[in-house]
Amino acid sequence: MQLRIFTEPQMGATYDELLAVARRTEETGFDAFFRSDHYLTMGGDGLPGPTDAWITLAGLARETSRIRLGTLMTAGTFRLPGPLAISVAQVDQMSGGRVELGIGSGWFEAEHTAYGIPFPPLGERFDRYEEQLAVISGLWATPVGETFGFEGRHYRLADSPALPKPVQPGGVPILVGGRGAKRTPRLAARYAAEFNVPFMSAAENARLFTGVREACDEAGRDPASLVRSSALVLCVGKDEAELARRAAAIGRDVDELRENGVAGTPAEAVDTLGRYAEAGAQRIYLQVLDLADLDHLDLVAAEVAPQLR
Repeated sequence: MQLRIFTEPQMGATYDELLAVARRTEETGFDAFFRSDHYLTMGGDGLPGPTDAWITLAGLARETSRIRLGTLMTAGTFRLPGPLAISVAQVDQMSGGRVELGIGSGWFEAEHTAYGIPFPPLGERFDRYEEQLAVISGLWATPVGETFGFEGRHYRLADSPALPKPVQPGGVPILVGGRGAKRTPRLAARYAAEFNVPFMSAAENARLFTGVREACDEAGRDPASLVRSSALVLCVGKDEAELARRAAAIGRDVDELRENGVAGTPAEAVDTLGRYAEAGAQRIYLQVLDLADLDHLDLVAAEVAPQLR
């Protein structure tokens, strides 16, 4: 099982703080550093304010050398698909081919209101999202020297040179995720390299993984070609005192974290991750909420990760 570090900078983080976490992620052997794509905090003052996801990742692309870099998830409402494809391809070039694009339809209305971003009704957002997946993957797949066109309800492209190209053959891997029972698995089967289930029980992960496998079968795709992953909050301590301190630092209850996250002692964390592996997860995004606590990453790298290899 691969372990990836996943951050929520909208809750309050500078670029330098994110860089410190990314560097420790690389130094301690984790597979990847991912971040959310939000412009508004969900609690507290959010100081010093949000950082843009793809500007951050562009910087980290030049200041790391091994780890994968990506978003969980970029909001489709924030950017037009053509310019987004250009930005992500450029960051992929800057990283030497280490970027992944997690993209969703967008859900947090308050951040749209706060920064003047249109927020259509859910049905339209999802329709736009499906067209965005088609446009982005189509631009990257167009051979050099040929042009790309698309005629959708919301997006229309004509005679696009479909440049620049990502470094990775076939384009940047796309992540699709969510809890939808029908449309989301179908889109994952058609466009994604990875299907992600956010913050749900092992049993719910198993159910959703079954759904996406069925969607792959219906689409004529080998289900084994689609990586299955889960996202869970992280709170591990070497003893109860350290665990309680870390839970308090992120404003969470220890018992609730044990119920809903990767929490407890290192041995408990290994047991929890084992249940998700049995449910079908091949990769776990560990949501790190206290970005100043780099010792947290050291502990998990030293006492949890080796037992999952």
